[in-house]
Amino acid sequence: MHDAYRIIMHETGGTDVLKVEHFEPRQPGPGEALVKQAASGLNFIDTYYRTGLYPVKLPFVQGSEGAGTVEAVGEGVTNVKPGDRVAYLGSGTYATHFTGPAGLMVKLPKGISEEDGAAVLLKGLTAWMLLFEIRPVTDRDTVLIWAPVGGVGSVLTPWAASLGARVIAVTSTPEKAEKAEEFGASDTIVGYEDVAKKVRDLTGGEGVDVALDSVGKRSFEASLSSLKKRGWMISYGNASGAADPMPPGRLAAGGSLILTRPSLFSFIDTPEGMARGARHLFAAMKAGTFGADIGQRFYMKEAGKAHEALESGTTTGATVLIP
Repeated sequence: MHDAYRIIMHETGGTDVLKVEHFEPRQPGPGEALVKQAASGLNFIDTYYRTGLYPVKLPFVQGSEGAGTVEAVGEGVTNVKPGDRVAYLGSGTYATHFTGPAGLMVKLPKGISEEDGAAVLLKGLTAWMLLFEIRPVTDRDTVLIWAPVGGVGSVLTPWAASLGARVIAVTSTPEKAEKAEEFGASDTIVGYEDVAKKVRDLTGGEGVDVALDSVGKRSFEASLSSLKKRGWMISYGNASGAADPMPPGRLAAGGSLILTRPSLFSFIDTPEGMARGARHLFAAMKAGTFGADIGQRFYMKEAGKAHEALESGTTTGATVLIP
């Protein structure tokens, strides 16, 4: 495998720290599988690792999701076999080959491509967690969604709308607002000024049942102030930086609010949990509720350019890296 390579960082910083390095793919050990990758997904968390916002042990290979064809399996692996098309989660998917836990791999159903699987698995499972596992969303709910046409948002918005929820979407441009409405948003707010007031105006002063917030520092207080009494604030990202510390009394003052900061891997920490989430995700895709919505493709060796595009806010939908 002399042509195998990966994108590795030996230090944190700008996009120039992402280096191409040739390597020999590791053969799978017990419970593992080796995959020749067709695509790797790009996620905002990758930029946190690159800049050092989320510390990692260096040297570090980026990437949290991918898809491709199984080449070999280790002892005890029964859920996948060589030749299977699979999508998976794991650390180090910015590479031509990936070796990792087979328990976090799922077979791709017919009709869902490897690019689609790499683009949607982490984002789609995150949306599944937000809508079904933490505080299940129903047709009685009004939901506030930030970044409604981004990687997670492009799955979250149509999926929430398909459940009958009223979706109020907050985005940065009229073009993105138009796309959010195409995804099923009932109302859109353009810009980040006076969001809570605009939400109150749209809801007759009541506020929303659930705020799904991936923006962080810039949006945190606006999300809290948009909630009904006993509303749920689910903070799942830091696109604008980490939210400021908040005294617990703020939740009481807002009307017995509930705040949680979930991590997907707490919900898919067993093969059964992973498989259950994937079944929901792929069933919704096959039903046409949403697609992978790949807005951008970059060659893997141009991972730095992909990071720059993501951080600039110019991307829509999912971004994939192609070896």
